[in-house]
Amino acid sequence: MMRALNDNAPPPRSPLAKPRWDIEGRDWPNRDASRFVHAAGLRWHVQESGRGPVLLLIHGTSAATHSWRRLAPLLAEPFTVVAPDLPGHGFTETPAAARMTLDAMAQDLATLLRGLDHAPAVVAGHSAGAALLARMCLDGSIAPAGLVALNGALLPIGGAAGRVMLPLARLLASSALVPRLLARFAGNPGMVERMLADTGSSIEPEGIDYYRRLVRSPGHVAAALRMMASWRLERTAQQLPQLATRLLLIAGSNDKTIAASNSARVQRMVPGAGIAVMPGLGHLAHEERPHDVRDIMVEFARDAGLLPRSLAAAE
Repeated sequence: MMRALNDNAPPPRSPLAKPRWDIEGRDWPNRDASRFVHAAGLRWHVQESGRGPVLLLIHGTSAATHSWRRLAPLLAEPFTVVAPDLPGHGFTETPAAARMTLDAMAQDLATLLRGLDHAPAVVAGHSAGAALLARMCLDGSIAPAGLVALNGALLPIGGAAGRVMLPLARLLASSALVPRLLARFAGNPGMVERMLADTGSSIEPEGIDYYRRLVRSPGHVAAALRMMASWRLERTAQQLPQLATRLLLIAGSNDKTIAASNSARVQRMVPGAGIAVMPGLGHLAHEERPHDVRDIMVEFARDAGLLPRSLAAAE
């Protein structure tokens, strides 16, 4: 069940402050496409635009709909674009900690889609968003003709890094003080810029400012930490060879967060999967070169029979 909410209504009170639509969202990218709805017990921020086959966009950990600020309008020409803020992220309400697992978030997102009456023809996820969509495809809660993984985090972190990062994420997520401290540090000059540079990407100052707004919110930071601490990718990774949905992997060759070699590994695991490596781009490749990513996605949809062949040639 879903009901529409007043766009200007403040979110429910939270122990940790979340971004406010009337403050941090005052000039949010593609704001005219935004609305707030209630589904799966949460107040969601969703952006919808365009006409045509439904394309669902799912951002990654610690991001929000702003990450599609330049790509979504380009995709809204041939598609109906639907892009929510994930639970706890951006302007969507934070659920109980137990609902921040991969399986629970997949279930809640499926409930949102049913409420919106959308059955996506194609889905695209960035980083952890790709894993969420793969989980939904494997579970049968969505049945798109194609799945695009943008620097997808589809495999567990292996080796010593995995043994260290998961316990660390759990420790950080268990503290209410850590998100407040991280949010405070985000106000230091150059901190957000350095964090983004560490992904291997270079984005425009306006884009950096949107990330700064989010990272300065303790509630948003807490949700990102809880998501990282709660996710388990082993089962999804083991089932990837069973993925019936056509898969396209787009990887930045300079991605310092999820190496392009991970996408190459996934391609070998999934029968029929394709891969497009974008030279010189980092983890935020879709923000660095949105026109190029749009062209790759349109060609993918055209090959899947979702768009007319003349569309790609006309652009």
